[in-house]
Amino acid sequence: MARSPSNKPESKRSAEPTAAQVAAYLRRHPDFLVRHPDVLDGLKPPVKSRGDGVVDLQHFMVERLRVEIQRLRSEQDDLVAVSRDNLSTQGRVHKAVLALLGAPSFEHLIEVVTTDFAVLLDVDVVSLCIEGTDEPLPRVGMGGVHLLEPGTVDRLLGAKRSVMLRADADPEESVFGGAATLVRSDALVRLAVGSTTPAGILAFGTRHPGFFNGNQGTELLTFLARVLEHCIRGWLDLPE
Repeated sequence: MARSPSNKPESKRSAEPTAAQVAAYLRRHPDFLVRHPDVLDGLKPPVKSRGDGVVDLQHFMVERLRVEIQRLRSEQDDLVAVSRDNLSTQGRVHKAVLALLGAPSFEHLIEVVTTDFAVLLDVDVVSLCIEGTDEPLPRVGMGGVHLLEPGTVDRLLGAKRSVMLRADADPEESVFGGAATLVRSDALVRLAVGSTTPAGILAFGTRHPGFFNGNQGTELLTFLARVLEHCIRGWLDLPE
């Protein structure tokens, strides 16, 4: 007795909608592609023949929409990446601020800046620089602090600039000391400890070109510098 053919292949084929079913569904839901624009990435829009010299605007519009979707998706990915990076940077700066506030002495405060900051902020070197004067500030001439020639801060930053980010830096040894040959990208933040104190710089350097660049926000670095100013004023009992 002949056996009837198996129904398994047929059942698999019947599980997939037919072209007619897909067409009918799309007719019932004309906004389907609007709600699911990603489907367009895998579709090939038809080109209608309308005669010589006639442009198929429908095909052009579909292709343009596909390109626009890809552009928006790329921008969204970039935005997510930037947001994650900013969140990570914010967390690092918060830890650095807590380290400043937790310093038990002025000497330890300087050590936090010149040693711990590099680890906390994921950079290679951090320098604290103060312009020299005829009458040095009390306890500033200690290890870890670089003394600059008067006018160096304005020369590097400009008279009105508070922060400068350089993707391809040409660092000075007066700022980074022996680590200057390592630095390829840096961030320089002006320090104004008080009305009676010379200008200073909080400098961050890294061996990676492009680590700092002009498109980045500077609010977090500025905030960190302001906290450092307050801490120095408190330990040295200086007026604002």
